[in-house]
Amino acid sequence: MDKEFKDRYYELFEQMVSEMTTIPIFDRDRIVRVNEEICKLFRLSKSETRFYRSINHERIDDGEIICDYDNGTSARIAVQRRIFTRSGTVLICSVYQAEEDSLTEEEEEKIDIMLRAMMSFIGRNRLQDALEQLGFYDEFGYPNFRYYNRFMNNLFAASHLYGHTIACYNLRRFSLVNQQLGREMGDIVMRKYYNLIKNTIGEDGCVGRLGGDNYVCVFPNDRTKSVLELFDGIPILYDPEVGNRIRVSACAGIYVIPEKLKIKSPEQLMDKIFPTMTIAKQENHGTILYYDEKMVQMRDHVMHIRSIFPNAMKNREFHAFYQPKVDVTWGTIVGAEALCRWFHDDKIVPPMEFIPVLEQNSDICQLDYYMLETACRDIRRWIDSGKKPVRISTNFSRKNLTNVDFLENILEIINRYEIPHEYIEIELTETTTDAGFRDLKRVVTGLREAGVATSIDDFGMGFSSLNLLQDMPWTVLKIDRSFLPNDEEDLRSKNHVMYGHVVSLARDIGLQCVTEGVETAKQIQLLRKNHCHIAQGYFFDKPLPVEEFEKRLDTGKDDVSRIFEPKNENHEQ
Repeated sequence: MDKEFKDRYYELFEQMVSEMTTIPIFDRDRIVRVNEEICKLFRLSKSETRFYRSINHERIDDGEIICDYDNGTSARIAVQRRIFTRSGTVLICSVYQAEEDSLTEEEEEKIDIMLRAMMSFIGRNRLQDALEQLGFYDEFGYPNFRYYNRFMNNLFAASHLYGHTIACYNLRRFSLVNQQLGREMGDIVMRKYYNLIKNTIGEDGCVGRLGGDNYVCVFPNDRTKSVLELFDGIPILYDPEVGNRIRVSACAGIYVIPEKLKIKSPEQLMDKIFPTMTIAKQENHGTILYYDEKMVQMRDHVMHIRSIFPNAMKNREFHAFYQPKVDVTWGTIVGAEALCRWFHDDKIVPPMEFIPVLEQNSDICQLDYYMLETACRDIRRWIDSGKKPVRISTNFSRKNLTNVDFLENILEIINRYEIPHEYIEIELTETTTDAGFRDLKRVVTGLREAGVATSIDDFGMGFSSLNLLQDMPWTVLKIDRSFLPNDEEDLRSKNHVMYGHVVSLARDIGLQCVTEGVETAKQIQLLRKNHCHIAQGYFFDKPLPVEEFEKRLDTGKDDVSRIFEPKNENHEQ
């Protein structure tokens, strides 16, 4: 190997090392050109690198192949080096020569040095790629919250947050898409919807996946209209062969970044949009909700309720108030509903201030069991003191349906207090999903077999009411106050007609019928006319503390003589 050859070799080697160690971004094209010059210097015909994620991938030749030089005369491998990295990846570098060419021992050593240097460089960059993938993408290949946060930090550092909008969004009822199409096809639909949003936002923004079907994105203000149109809903083609499409929409919390925003880091913005999205997901709100200061107050309230709830349970701050259910013909108290009242710091916390908060997680389930146990404890005391009990109903959130031991837990509490089963009624709300429907049927059937009454609470407020009546062995139908006509309505109004038919349907299929929200004498007469014999509402009593309710039990009656004289009728109770 003459001096001119060696000088050229060292020159190219130095160029290669210099290009591979350029910080922070190397120029791959320049590295390829240096590699080409090296191949020509050593009379090589081809340079190839193979990268495998594991030995198993190497075994089936499932990897990435990079060929930086090939003059078309390759015939055999001249030098090959293989390394197995600590991370489990396999890297193979090979150079080829034509059949008639050969390398001297010294040339082979020089090539070996260059291959090892190149493998070190490639391994380092592959590790960087792996760390990027691991740190900034989830297991399904979606950019994650770290990816979004890095983008936001770059905007923040450059003082470019103003002029952007951020949104936290959730795919609406996507579990139903998975049920209808299957998980695999559901993943395809989710990916296509994500790509639509990503392409609409463009390179000036980004989308990160928070997990499941929750995402966060940031985009220039001039893209807002287009992004909101996608949130509102768009058909997604999931089976091109037959043209099948499904509509996908999203609930979103939106925050338009103001010009004079004072924050220490972009992470603080999540405190604005994530609670806003959570509220937007509730059925009684719009699907797209803009942040305002009330959201902060609501979030703080939610956090406060959740923080004091465990001690409130421990200190027995929750009490059962009983609202009588009254036979409207005889004025007899035939039952009562146990309603929760929270006494905290010598004040009553209104139910609407804590029940919706507890329903956001499993806390409501703890309270449901607590109220059943409170009712059982009171019934036990009434029996032991010689009082004649009436059937007490307690409410259970549909959140309980995910608990496989739900039925057994209810019966365990009732039996622990040795309560005759006819004195307990479990009120359950309607459910709108197939899985929830199956679980509900299992629980209702099990309670019926155990002799425990069940009732549909707020009948008519859900979407599957008739199926619930047809397929489940309920004991009681509670008609929601929204079905009860007010005193000013004409007898031919839709409410009058619908109310009469609902009561008739319940009676015809053998259900007891209770109407909620009864407040006037005319409504009492309406119940009598339609043969709904049990009323619950302020006309008789508001929910009563246990001591006052016990006084009602002592008499067993509520005075309805101010309305009409009782008639001798045969009816259900």
